[in-house]
Amino acid sequence: MTPPTHTVTNQAVPLVGYDVFSSDAALTEGVRRHAAPELHEELFRDLSDLGHSAGSAQAQRWGEDANRHEPVLRTHDRYGNRVDEVDFHPAWHRLLGHSVSKGLTGDAWTRPGGHLRRAASFIVWTQAEAGHACPLSMTHAAVPALRAEPELARQWEPLLTSRVYVQDLRPASQKAGCLAGMGMTEKQGGSDVRANTTRAEPLAAEGEYLLTGHKWFCSAPMSDVFLVLGQAPGGLTCFLLPRVLEDGTRNVFRIQRLKDKLGNRSNASSEVEFDGTWVRRVGEEGRGVATIIEMVSATRLDCVLGSAALMRRAVAQAIHHTAHRSAFGGPLIDKPLMRNVLADLAVESEAAATTALRLAAAFDDDSEQERHFRRLAVAVSKYWVTKRCAPLAAEALECLGGNGYVEESGMPRLYREAPLNSVWEGSGNVNALDVLRAIQREPQSLNAFLTEVGRARGADHRLDAAIKDMLTELADLDGIEARARRLVERMALVLQGSLLVRFAPPEVSDAFCASRLAGDWGSAFGTLPGSLDLSGIVNRAKVDL
Repeated sequence: MTPPTHTVTNQAVPLVGYDVFSSDAALTEGVRRHAAPELHEELFRDLSDLGHSAGSAQAQRWGEDANRHEPVLRTHDRYGNRVDEVDFHPAWHRLLGHSVSKGLTGDAWTRPGGHLRRAASFIVWTQAEAGHACPLSMTHAAVPALRAEPELARQWEPLLTSRVYVQDLRPASQKAGCLAGMGMTEKQGGSDVRANTTRAEPLAAEGEYLLTGHKWFCSAPMSDVFLVLGQAPGGLTCFLLPRVLEDGTRNVFRIQRLKDKLGNRSNASSEVEFDGTWVRRVGEEGRGVATIIEMVSATRLDCVLGSAALMRRAVAQAIHHTAHRSAFGGPLIDKPLMRNVLADLAVESEAAATTALRLAAAFDDDSEQERHFRRLAVAVSKYWVTKRCAPLAAEALECLGGNGYVEESGMPRLYREAPLNSVWEGSGNVNALDVLRAIQREPQSLNAFLTEVGRARGADHRLDAAIKDMLTELADLDGIEARARRLVERMALVLQGSLLVRFAPPEVSDAFCASRLAGDWGSAFGTLPGSLDLSGIVNRAKVDL
């Protein structure tokens, strides 16, 4: 009898059918730390329920299908009428519907401890699929911007915070829930939005205008309403643009094409043209950037949350694979060099999650101290955490070897998604310069930041030395713009070190301080000092099925 030639052995079982929330020690501990005790029981129950959904085979299939079957633009119907609609695979709508029903668009504004609740939910659920996080983030972030115009807030906030997902386009008054998008950048300006050329011509009715111009990137073009910037007679101004007017006619919103992107394939990013498009002013004329800045702050936090989610998913997959794969006489996870790589990845992931939850908690506390802290800390963390995501995803993919380079593993999708949050809402230089602006113009924000990191002073000599070096750099303003990236990196590492020294287990904080702060860290992951408790770090990050 001929022996079988295709017996499958030594392959990892799928990482599926688990609770994404409860299996993440850094996340669960962070939620418990920052949430009010009276909220713990309900909050942990809800997050565990969402975690089971995110780790299910069904949600993972939805994520695969939404990215394999990309959105398609239909500019006209069969009769030649302009419709400007984007068709999505049903999996996209299932992902979006589930997330809206779980409060990822509205909980931050409607429930006690809502920002922390939503942040943890965002980290959990977007591990199933990250592309649909874009409309979730835009909708969530539109709320504080709209509050600059109370009448518009009364009309739109209940719809944007609703837990009902309605996918078709119709007047807002006929819907139980709406989604929001955003259009800021233009071809000639990019992040320099003051170079925008879109014109806003006032109408006779107070607060009403007609827009003419274009947007080079318009997020989530299938949304019900958009916040856009345009040049009014009084200067750059924020406007609310509904896709469908109250009489049922379509507003002029011409989708010229969808972007062919590196990753984020499930999500439609578009170029749009306005030609006499009806809009309502939000805030004062000439105060567009000031009006929309609250939206930008919220979406930058989501960049940190999204990167933390991608990191956690990548690390969980890498550890899971190496625990189930043998080579050279034993499980890969037990090999000293692989264990060093995994521990280094796990430390990076935990630092990101711990930072993200601290920022979310700062949004729940509207004290002056916390407002100043988040003003600086969000920009610092957005710069650093999002920038660490891509190299971490690449290293985690490599832990799976050739299997990780194959689409079926899910790792290539994570790898393509990883750079997005570093680009979105201002690339690295934009955020680094924003940090300098805050330091120089808003000294209260620097004081609040230093107060936060100073809470761990005396607990670790390496952190103390890093804080001292940071203060030396902050005191030297000569040529500071050219050194901005280095300064912001140092600030981010000091913040993360302070949080981990206070809140993480000793093996994690020791590894972080020994590598990220003491300088004993190589250029690649897997260069932690061998004297550390690497097994303890890896076991903490491992998912047990």
